Amino acid sequence: METNQYLEVFIDESKEHLQSINDQLLRLEKNPQDLSIVNEIFRSAHTLKGMSATMGYQDLSNLTHKMENVLDAVRNEKVKVDEGILDVVFDSVDDLEAMVIDISEGGSGERNVERVVELLRTIENGGGEAALVSESAASRKAESTPVLSVDEYTKAALEQSSELGKNNYQIKVELREDCLLKAARVYMVFEILEQAGDVIKSSPSVEALENEEFETSFHVLLVTEDSSEDIEEQIKKVSEIESVHVDLYQVSEERKEESNPLQKEMAPQEKPLQKEEKDGKQVGNKTIRINIDRLDALMNLFEELVIDRGRLEQISDDLKHTELRETVERMTRISGDLQSIILNMRMVPVEQVFNRFPRMVRQLSKDLNKKIDLSVVGAETELDRTVIDEIGDPLVHLIRNAIDHGIEGPEEREAKGKPATGKLELKAYHSGNHVFIEITDDGGGIARDKVVQKAVNNRVVTDEQAASMTDSQVYDLIMESGFSTADTISDVSGRGVGLDVVKSTIESLGGNISVDSIPDEGSVFSIQLPLTLSIISVMLVEVQKEKYAVPLSSIIETAIVKKEEIMHAHNKKVIDFRGKVVPLVFLKDVLSVPEELEEEDYYSVVIVRKGEKMAALVVNSFIGQQEVVLKSLGDYLSGAFAISGATILGDGQVALILDSNALIK
Repeated sequence: METNQYLEVFIDESKEHLQSINDQLLRLEKNPQDLSIVNEIFRSAHTLKGMSATMGYQDLSNLTHKMENVLDAVRNEKVKVDEGILDVVFDSVDDLEAMVIDISEGGSGERNVERVVELLRTIENGGGEAALVSESAASRKAESTPVLSVDEYTKAALEQSSELGKNNYQIKVELREDCLLKAARVYMVFEILEQAGDVIKSSPSVEALENEEFETSFHVLLVTEDSSEDIEEQIKKVSEIESVHVDLYQVSEERKEESNPLQKEMAPQEKPLQKEEKDGKQVGNKTIRINIDRLDALMNLFEELVIDRGRLEQISDDLKHTELRETVERMTRISGDLQSIILNMRMVPVEQVFNRFPRMVRQLSKDLNKKIDLSVVGAETELDRTVIDEIGDPLVHLIRNAIDHGIEGPEEREAKGKPATGKLELKAYHSGNHVFIEITDDGGGIARDKVVQKAVNNRVVTDEQAASMTDSQVYDLIMESGFSTADTISDVSGRGVGLDVVKSTIESLGGNISVDSIPDEGSVFSIQLPLTLSIISVMLVEVQKEKYAVPLSSIIETAIVKKEEIMHAHNKKVIDFRGKVVPLVFLKDVLSVPEELEEEDYYSVVIVRKGEKMAALVVNSFIGQQEVVLKSLGDYLSGAFAISGATILGDGQVALILDSNALIK
């Protein structure tokens, strides 16, 4: 079988199933008695096993099979869930994830998993009273299994087959509720059964099954020499199968149940509801998988369209042709809608990043002997795929920092009158054209004196500067390069690497990070990110005869300042902006723009802000607000000061996009 064409789908779906297993295991840890959770985990594990075997990754398939056996023992009440069992299953999931990553990087997916396999086998073989409980549960299940009715001739044939050493099985097959091709799945099941033996009867009839005149389950009576395990295993390989139950058919008991077993299972009033649910799922399940490269290509083409749209608008204004203007306006509206659709296609929920953290927090809290309750809010909040890809590592750093530095140990918390279990909240929400992500803990907070002392010792600030700094400015110091307040270096943090990387990564995405803290009450790290990185709103300005773009997200307002209003502080020109002293930044000097225009009696300024810091950028004139396509300058020009990229304007000119954060620094 040629598997290359399916490899990408296999890797994506494997990661989804492993994430689902991780999520459900964390749920199971809090609700060990809820066997419905075990069924969810089993379903994901079983699908993963089938896919792995089909693709030829035997190590992956074998380990999943061993894990599946343990889950089967749990759901059949042979094994009771406890922390030790969950640790082993989590370890096996770690190995499975490592195998899938290896496959995605071009490897064979092979891995030494002898230790975890042995542990799984030990759990699987555990018995005692739990085994007796499961046997009684199994007998109750067998008693409640509906029996297909047969006539006297068939009954005699079944008795004869039993005497010849063959097995008479009654098989119940349950399809998934969202199964779209029920008749096809039935056909595949019958193919397997007919190869294994003789199909004696089905309920509903074969004709009804072919016409999809049934809900989700059907029964089959089979005579075969194969074992029930083999039959069950083969049927489960068919896609969209929810469950399979294979029981020995007791010929002597057939008169006990003369009615169709499906009628026994389903009350008449339940049918319409189930059909509505099924119909609803069929309508809603219209999604396809698209490679991100195709979306990038689509985005690039649309960016070219935006540039041409700007050019057409300018030509239409110059010519003042009514029909041309109307056509351009209509095209502008349509391309605006198209832009919205394309950007939405690229948006993915931050859940894709957040879902890795519950497992990480569980492991870190065990390593550090701390009790931590993680809550996730707003996981459905959407961000551009390019931002999602970059934000994962900074969040890992911040969460590790909160657990290691922020939240105290149980004894210390109780001594302070706090609950022994610390709270950690990960929250995402939209605000305007930005997404905010906050990491909040109820730990010890940030000790101002300790931060100041460390900053002075590291010569980051002087004693005089530190004395005049606000709390917020002091807290920002912890994100300076090489800064750490950890008394001891641990595996988790304390090497002075992390928060400075977090800050630079977030700023490279056009965002910013701020810190707030109250001693002994906790800390909040707040990250502000743009919704998308490709098309941004800017204010176009002229510096002498050159055009530049300033991102609207960092602009407070524009103003005209008379020269006599200029003041001096620390040998720098400043203005009084609403009671605050704001330094002037002369762009013609910073950017070395050739002077071709004479100075006016006033300055046109753009007030920009980064956190609490502000600056007034001096320009010659304002052109206006515009949506532009952000283009990278490439590796050769990437180090240019205060320039974050470039854009092509409607008249074909290139305008550089200014990095306000760098100018404020």
